[in-house]
Amino acid sequence: MAKILVTATPVPGHVLPLAAIAADLTRRGHEVLFYTGTRFEDRVRRTGARFVPYPAEADLDGADLSATFPERDALAPFERISFDLKHFAAAPAPLHDRRLQELLAEFPATVVISELLSLWTLATVLRAPREQRPLLMTIGIAPPPFASADTAPFGPGLLPPTTDEERAAYDAMRAQVGAMFADAQQYVEGVFTSMGVTFPGPIFDAMCTVPDLLLQLTVPAFEYPRSDAPEGFRFIGPLPAASDSEFERPGWWAELSSGRPVVVVTQGTVENGDLSQLVVPTLRALADADVTVVAATARPDGPDLVREELDGQVPDNVRLAGFVPFEELLPLADVLVTNAGYGGVQTALRHGVPLVVGGETEDKPEVAARVEWSGTGVNLRTARPEVSALRAAVDEVLDDPRYRKRAAEIQGQYAEYHPFDVIAEIVEQA
Repeated sequence: MAKILVTATPVPGHVLPLAAIAADLTRRGHEVLFYTGTRFEDRVRRTGARFVPYPAEADLDGADLSATFPERDALAPFERISFDLKHFAAAPAPLHDRRLQELLAEFPATVVISELLSLWTLATVLRAPREQRPLLMTIGIAPPPFASADTAPFGPGLLPPTTDEERAAYDAMRAQVGAMFADAQQYVEGVFTSMGVTFPGPIFDAMCTVPDLLLQLTVPAFEYPRSDAPEGFRFIGPLPAASDSEFERPGWWAELSSGRPVVVVTQGTVENGDLSQLVVPTLRALADADVTVVAATARPDGPDLVREELDGQVPDNVRLAGFVPFEELLPLADVLVTNAGYGGVQTALRHGVPLVVGGETEDKPEVAARVEWSGTGVNLRTARPEVSALRAAVDEVLDDPRYRKRAAEIQGQYAEYHPFDVIAEIVEQA
């Protein structure tokens, strides 16, 4: 059986997909070592993998970077991305690289499985030819950010060009985006130089072109066509998720099967510090609608925070929840309102649920744009939508069958992909 080293940036949306992969590989009899932050130790151990923690000096909580870097909160969205690339992804790279080499010396893995933000894994590939190192498999847990003549520059959430004028405008914009990230680019290049390797080109391109494989967790129907994709780029479909057997359904759960439309709203597991962005406005927007609204706050104190925001006046059609497994909830939903986390959107479409999306941080504008482009929902183009805009968007998705039909079509395409089998086959042949 193979030896596999898995590593992921300590953020739920990065660790959990790779934990699912680790669990499948251990079930197949492979030996897996998982290197990530200590907050995920229990989750990793449940996969059957051997857990190895980040060194204490690099063990940041990726879900609460503001606690470590309070200055980050004052930054504009693109500035925040640049900041994270420098201080969260690149700065600890030498430490992680040294630890990786130590781990590989004692655990001679034939494959390293990682994700886009673990930049330090690229050094191993840049240092040695393929026959002298493990295969690096990067899992696409976010929209692929590499540059393409067939798309807009990555970041702002712009749709692909349809005219020569748009292509020319995007070419000019690419230079502007490059200038915006010049400081981060210089910083990353300096870090890699200190590691004895040359960083090969723009950051977003290198994330995708240096790994031997970039396995994207979606299907072609949800991703822009590109005539110039990297050689190792491949769609494998979204990961299936097991139901949470420990989840206790609340007393109101039966109401979700009454025939009344069900609208689920969430801000995911990271951007849920301020539920007034999307959750609370959605509850206000639908207060008098003939729907049942489930606010999945993804935090234990979420229901209490929502009640405070609403001054205790929770609409009668609203059901508040902390953590609710989407594998249980989304099969009962008619619409998901979300700030466009990649994993949550893929989960919704895996269940054929259309969307209303709005997000401005990280990769969320790009995810929202793909929802719009694929015809699976309405893109609000803001993280703080007006109540009237939310009501109009939800009504549109509920009333227009084209959204549900398109979501069902993509759900059907998902069924044709078997990501665990693909990953296992690659591992076993490496």
